[in-house]
Amino acid sequence: MRRVRAALALLLLGAGATRAAEPEKYEMTTYQVAFLVRGPNWSPAETEETKAIQAGHMENIRKMGASGKLLIAGPFEDGGDLRGMFIFRVATLEEAKALAEQDPAVKAGRLKLEWHPWFAAKNVTVTATAAKP
Repeated sequence: MRRVRAALALLLLGAGATRAAEPEKYEMTTYQVAFLVRGPNWSPAETEETKAIQAGHMENIRKMGASGKLLIAGPFEDGGDLRGMFIFRVATLEEAKALAEQDPAVKAGRLKLEWHPWFAAKNVTVTATAAKP
C-alpha cells in the first residue's frame, strides 16, 4: 500500500499537483473536567464571608495550577448556573476530585462540581502571555 501511495504521489507531483499533507497523528489521553455550578449556598451577595471564600477559591486555583495538575480554570461570563470549569491532568478521577473538593467555595456549598472525562490530545499545554493594552 505504501508503494502505491508513493507512486501516486510521484505521479501527482509530476503532473504539477501538490500532495496533500498527511494528517498529523496525536497521542490521546483522558483529562478530568469539572464544571462548577451554583451550589445550594450560592448567593450573589457580596459580604465579608463571600469575599473570603472567593479569595480562598482563587488561592486554591493558583495552588492546583502550580502543581501542574490543573491545566485550565476559569469562569463562564453569562451569569447562569454554570459558573466555571477546571481541566485536570491527573492519573484518576479520584485524584481530581480530591484536589477540587478542597476548594473553599465547594466546601462552603457556594459551588458544586459536575465531572466529565474529556478525551483530547496528550500533553495539552497552556502558555500564559501578558495582556496587550
